[in-house]
Amino acid sequence: MGILPFLIGWPVLVAVLIPFLKSEKARSAAAYAGAGGLMALAAGFLLAWLSGGSETVLLYESAGFVGHAMLAGEVFLMALIVVLSVKYKKYPVILLSVAQTALSFWTELAHPAPEAPHMRVDSLSMLMCVIVAFVGGFICIYAVGYMKAYHRHHKEYRDRTGFFLSMLFLFLGAMLGLVLSENLVWMYFFWEITSVVSFLLIGYTRTEEAVTNSFRALWMNLLGGLGFAAAISAASLTLGSVQLDAVVEAGAVIPIALLSLAGITKSAQLPFSSWLLGAMVAPTPSSALLHSATMVKAGVYLLIRLAPALAGTMTGTMVSLIGGFTFIAASAMAIAQNDGKKVLAFSTVSNLGLIVACAGIGQEETIWAAVLLLVFHAVSKSMLFQAVGAVENSLGSRDIEDMHGLLLRMPKLTYIIGIGIAGMYLAPFGMLISKWAALKAFVDAGDILLVLFLAYGSATTMFYWTKWLTKLVSMHHTKEVVKDITRKDQYLSMFVHSACMLLLCLLFPLLEKAVANPIIEDLFGSAHEVLAMSVVTTMTIMLVSVLFVPATMFLVTRSTHRVYVPIYMGGVNEGDNTYFVDSFGEPKHLYMSNWYLRFEFGMRRLMFPSVVFSAGILIVMLCLIIGGAL
Repeated sequence: MGILPFLIGWPVLVAVLIPFLKSEKARSAAAYAGAGGLMALAAGFLLAWLSGGSETVLLYESAGFVGHAMLAGEVFLMALIVVLSVKYKKYPVILLSVAQTALSFWTELAHPAPEAPHMRVDSLSMLMCVIVAFVGGFICIYAVGYMKAYHRHHKEYRDRTGFFLSMLFLFLGAMLGLVLSENLVWMYFFWEITSVVSFLLIGYTRTEEAVTNSFRALWMNLLGGLGFAAAISAASLTLGSVQLDAVVEAGAVIPIALLSLAGITKSAQLPFSSWLLGAMVAPTPSSALLHSATMVKAGVYLLIRLAPALAGTMTGTMVSLIGGFTFIAASAMAIAQNDGKKVLAFSTVSNLGLIVACAGIGQEETIWAAVLLLVFHAVSKSMLFQAVGAVENSLGSRDIEDMHGLLLRMPKLTYIIGIGIAGMYLAPFGMLISKWAALKAFVDAGDILLVLFLAYGSATTMFYWTKWLTKLVSMHHTKEVVKDITRKDQYLSMFVHSACMLLLCLLFPLLEKAVANPIIEDLFGSAHEVLAMSVVTTMTIMLVSVLFVPATMFLVTRSTHRVYVPIYMGGVNEGDNTYFVDSFGEPKHLYMSNWYLRFEFGMRRLMFPSVVFSAGILIVMLCLIIGGAL
């Protein structure tokens, strides 16, 4: 396990180095080397852990200099927030930052916890390390090419690519430290770094909208950070320990409730979803990173860790209710979106809601589903964000309506988007099997409300994904030529993501056996069979499904170049089934549009009542939980 410090330190070192490289080629080379080195270190770390028997390893009982360095780091983060808040006149943010830093300092200095292991390596933390290193690493590779095209299209923004790449790598280093921390104080330090770095990424363009959205993300995550700091203080005072494992084993009500609040804010659950939706103003690589491998996954990771202590408790009920309601509310609002990135954003919030609901129930079946949902969502959503970003750079738009017949104009990108969408909702891909397991667990738990949330939320999910997918494969010919300017490094990342998505679906039984079941055993002490079908049957079904979507899209593309029958149009067909001459002799372009039901499901109609309802649930239940424990 001697490789662990290098695993966390390597992306931090790259983050420090990149801003000092003035040459674009040197920055690109450093980013490629940084991503490759990170993936190599993660692979070596995984192999070392597997060769050691895949058992839980606790490390670094004595903090030494590191603990003092983290205190200094917390002061630096607070000072940075104060300076930027004063600059942009966002003074309430200062109170949240100072309050949690002061509380953290008071706890660590006035009530120091006894020496105990600070880091843990087990099945769940190792899974998160692999996701962060590989998904995050390929996002960094994609970002190199993307940012070049981005600033060619957006000359109004100052080119700060070095800073942007630096923040991406710093984010990955913080996330690796977070998922490997057993000590809550260490976890809190990395937790705050992710909050501050996401704030800086969202505000990259420095426009008024970007600044507003970045500070919204900051104060919401600082609110969760304040809950985290309060949980550390409560655990230190009541248990005499700040170890996450000790808090879970003791079932400490107040620390668990406050940590759950932190997890809900970080995973962008209602009423805190707006910070993640506002993150769309940032360049696409940061959106892919925030929505797939890091940031939001920190919240669900913490809730999965707490799951054994949430089962059958009021805190668990609060978490599952918030998650279930977020799942259906966000998926309903996604129907009304025609911006591709907004659809992906609402889909992220929705899927995270389902994972949070599973963690709140805290049973073996639901955590099994949560783990697999986490894996499929990380790969698929990263791939989809990258593909939409590439389409935007080539097409000049990310509007789904402008993607009509994209299969004929940019087939490679359309294949990638199609595989991502299929993996998110089509049967029998991994996401749908995980939802089925969650539904069965909700039924077994007798939670009728969550059953309804999952059933109707899945229906709305099918609606918006189907609209997008059929838009892409529509047989629409246009005289407008679109040049695919996507770079090779961007395609490398997207092709690897696509291959991983197909392999995850095909090897689903092995994924269950090698990843999900060991995590269940670590958390609950035992694991039971969840997938009833045999391995051969499951893999056969998966193989057919995996080949069906890309094969169908390929055949459709080939068939469109053959002679086709002219269709009736509202005038004289010009022979290409796209243009016609109307009764006034004027040329018209045939156009088909999706139905978005904006009046029924638009944000203006649903967001405010959803925020009020979820905030009411959260406040009332937190008061009942904390009041009952005191």
